[in-house]
Amino acid sequence: MPLLKAITAAVCKRSISESEKKCMSVWSSHLSVESAISCSLESEYIVGVGLFPNPTDTLTLIPFLERIQQGSKRKYENIIADSGYASEENYTYLEQQEQKAYIKPADHEVRKKKKFKNDRYKIENMHYDEEKDCYICPNGKALNYAYDSHSKTASGYTVTQKNYVCESCSGCPHWDKCFKGQYENRKIGLSQVMAKQKEKAEQLIASDDGIILRMNRSIQVEGAFGVLKGDYAFRRFLTGGKHKTQTQFLLLGLAFNIQELCNRLNSGRFHMPLFEKMIA
Repeated sequence: MPLLKAITAAVCKRSISESEKKCMSVWSSHLSVESAISCSLESEYIVGVGLFPNPTDTLTLIPFLERIQQGSKRKYENIIADSGYASEENYTYLEQQEQKAYIKPADHEVRKKKKFKNDRYKIENMHYDEEKDCYICPNGKALNYAYDSHSKTASGYTVTQKNYVCESCSGCPHWDKCFKGQYENRKIGLSQVMAKQKEKAEQLIASDDGIILRMNRSIQVEGAFGVLKGDYAFRRFLTGGKHKTQTQFLLLGLAFNIQELCNRLNSGRFHMPLFEKMIA
C-alpha cells in the first residue's frame, strides 16, 4: 500500500476564549486510489481512526465527524481544517450543526496574489448590483441573471449555481482578455451560497481565535504525523481489509498516546491542550 500522505484537518472542542481548552485534530491519509484513513487527535492524543471509501477529503469530513461525536458523546464547537475539506456541502452541514467552520477555502492562497486581485475580468472582482441581481463587467455592460443549474455531489448533496449572461459583448474592446467561451455573449456562473460561506470562512480564519486554532492544527496534527512516520518509522500498513487496518492503526495510536502522556508530564504541559502564540 502507498505511504502515508499528509495531515489535512483539525477539530477543536471549545471556544478559544475558554480557560480549559481542548483540541482534537484529524488527518486523512490515502491508502489507495479509492480509500483513505482518517485519524483524530484531542489535546495531542489520538482518540479515533476511521477508514472511508472516499478518494477525496471533502466526502470524508461529515461521516468522520458524526462517527467521532457518536463515540465521544460530545459535539465540537469549532472545526479547523485546510482547503482539502472546503466544500459547500461541508460548510452547510457545519452551519446546520451550529459549528464554526475554520476551513480554509480552496482558492484561499490564489486570492491573496496580486495577479488575482488585479484581474478585472474575474467574477470575484466584478461589481455586483444586489438590487438588480446582475454583475457589471469592465466595459460597463450588465451580466443579467438568466437561469439556475443544479448538480449533485457523490454523497447526493445538491449544489445550485446561478448563471448570468452579458447583455451584449459585440464590439467589446476587452473581448480578447475577458471572453474565452463558445457563446456569443459571456456567461458566468457561481453558487452564491458557497460565495457567502467562503467569505465567512475567510473572516474566521483571519480572526485572533482562528490564527491560534490553525497554528495548533499545524503543530499538533503534523507533529503527530512526523512522530509516527519519522520516529516510529511507520511507512506502510502491514494488513489488508478495513477492520485489520483500523486495528493496526489503533494499536499504533495507543503507543503514541502513552509516549505523549509521558512527554506532556515531563514538560509541564499536561493541562495545556493548545500551544500559545509566541511573539518575538
